[in-house]
Amino acid sequence: MLLFPLAEYWWFYAAFTGFVLLILALDLGVFHKEAHEVGFKEASIWTAAWISLALIFNVLFYFYMRHSFATDERFTSIPGFDPILQAKTSALEFTTGFVIEKSLAIDNVFVFAVVFAYFGIPKIYQHRVLFWGILGALVFRAIFIAMGSVLMQYHAVIIFFGALLILTGVKMFFAGTKPQTLENNFLVRQLEKVFRVHPKIEGPAFFLKKDGLVYVTPLFLALVFLELSDIIFAIDSVPAIFALTKEPLIVFTSNIFAIMGLRSMYFMLAGVMDEFGFIKYGLASVLIFVGLKMVWLNNLFGGKFPIGWSLAIIATLIGSSILASIVIDRRKTKSAD
Repeated sequence: MLLFPLAEYWWFYAAFTGFVLLILALDLGVFHKEAHEVGFKEASIWTAAWISLALIFNVLFYFYMRHSFATDERFTSIPGFDPILQAKTSALEFTTGFVIEKSLAIDNVFVFAVVFAYFGIPKIYQHRVLFWGILGALVFRAIFIAMGSVLMQYHAVIIFFGALLILTGVKMFFAGTKPQTLENNFLVRQLEKVFRVHPKIEGPAFFLKKDGLVYVTPLFLALVFLELSDIIFAIDSVPAIFALTKEPLIVFTSNIFAIMGLRSMYFMLAGVMDEFGFIKYGLASVLIFVGLKMVWLNNLFGGKFPIGWSLAIIATLIGSSILASIVIDRRKTKSAD
């Protein structure tokens, strides 16, 4: 039984979507109306703001759930049902989903850097490209989550995606810190074949009209590539959150909040990404762990691995990889001196 069935909570999805669109409109139309280069300080403030917004939402969501579970006849009729405990569990699932999506999004940040460097996108226009890229990602994530809410009801699908996450994690682990390149990328080659490309960037426009012909600019190619790459990332990230909770509402809200702060996280990490050379191993370990939950650990614990343990393990894996990156980088710096 779903805690938040779509038939009863459609208004929550609608209200949340409207809230997200309002925030994004304020972001582009007010706070970033003029194109400018986003610095580390500004990006850090926005990153903290997005995280704080997610935490505030989760607190309000928790109190709403306490009230809803305590008054809903579907739950009050169940012997031994504890509305406070269930609200805490659901809030913790949101937090864990947010953390895992935020962690996996770090890999997107590396892709952003490679794409912008390859297409020669000036820093002053990168926020514009990312804004529309994130907006498109929200649409595609909603579609993936809707599909996942149906498909994840079948055990064979759960096993398939669990195995896929494990294989992806193992592949990422052994790929290590190898630099990424787009020179021979299949998607880039196809984009350049399909579109009439203008070789120069002339302002923030995605399209240019010259001599009666419409050209796409490198900004547009970068945007399309980011959208396609996010679809690929969603194949990993969406099933990963469904491994933590079967509630589409929690998957949807935690996923959206994590994606909304992705732009500011990119600008914050853009200048220090080289210092986190071991973050790949942490992300790979998280994917392997989540995959194991889907194919083995959940069944081992009576259908659901403890959510508190999941959050602790994921935070430890990511934190350890960041700490290892900092410590080893400092040792290398001292040895060089």
